[in-house]
Order: sequence, then C-alpha cells, then structure tokens
Amino acid sequence: MAKMIHSMIRVVDEARSVNFYNRVFGLTVADRVDFETFTLIYMSNAETGFELELTVNKGRTVPYNLGDGYGHLAVSVDEVAVEHERLTKAGLNPGNLVELNRDGKLFGLFFFITDPDGYKIEILQRHGRFQ
Repeated sequence: MAKMIHSMIRVVDEARSVNFYNRVFGLTVADRVDFETFTLIYMSNAETGFELELTVNKGRTVPYNLGDGYGHLAVSVDEVAVEHERLTKAGLNPGNLVELNRDGKLFGLFFFITDPDGYKIEILQRHGRFQ
C-alpha cells in the first residue's frame, strides 16, 4: 500500500518560508539538498512522518502564479482557538475561525492562514475525521 510522505510547494525566499513554517507549525529543517539550479528543503516535526518539501528555484525573484488548481494544505491541532490567538498576536493575520456543522453536529472547526508565497493552509481542531 502506498504511504504519503511529503507535499511540495515552490517558494521564492528560503529563509522567509522556513521562518514562517517554523513559527506557525513548529516545523524544522529535516534535510536540505542543494542542486545547481534549485534547492530542496524538507521540513517536519515530531507529530508525523509527513514532510513539507520547499523547492527554491535559484534566481527566481517573481512570485509564482498559484492558478486555480491549488487548494490547500491542512494540519490539525489540539486547540484551534489557542492557535488562532497565538498567530493573531504574532501578527500573522489568520483568517476567521469557522465552525462547520452537518446534521446538527460539529463537522469541523478551522481557520486558514496564508504563507509568504500565497499558499493557503487550513488549521483544524482535532475532532472526528480530522485527527
């Protein structure tokens, strides 16, 4: 059976992106592999073996066009309201906290935050299917 191991996004500024993912999600650089024209940075934390791969194409200064095909990454946290408050106090401008109900029951409690390159990340309360 296949095992999901990472998701990749292209970023313009390595330091800015590494700092964002560390501050927001506690991810640290697990590996950094440099090639002639690009660098791969693998970020992770102790919560999961899944990694975020940041690809930096050398010499790129123009932001990427994310198009209309990209959706979002998602992470789960124990207390979404606490995370929302922490990120707000840090000046990172998270979106509004949203409660999504289905059949009169809580389906999801979440908010979105946008990284420096415009990628949306959904932060969900650990509940139901979102563990």
